[in-house]
Amino acid sequence: PPPYTGVWMGDSKLCAIGVHCGNHITSHGLALNCCTDLTWFEHIVPCGLEGKGVTSLSHELGQHVAVSHVLKPFLDSFQEVFDCTLVSSEDPG
Repeated sequence: PPPYTGVWMGDSKLCAIGVHCGNHITSHGLALNCCTDLTWFEHIVPCGLEGKGVTSLSHELGQHVAVSHVLKPFLDSFQEVFDCTLVSSEDPG
């Protein structure tokens, strides 16, 4: 919910996004909780947001969702949305 970044399911964050700028370098990334052990978040204030929680695809869907199940559709969607071609460091050439 605005003004918070990321992907939310109600008051719980499903996906965190971030940008870091420093030493003339900009990096960015995301963390999509697929089958994360959510008990670890009971010991911290996730993303510094009091009163907000963290969730995962597995928790929300009531079944195990492995990263391997999500990776290809996620990357396909990324390429479509950003009109780009992703290249793996494992690809030859």
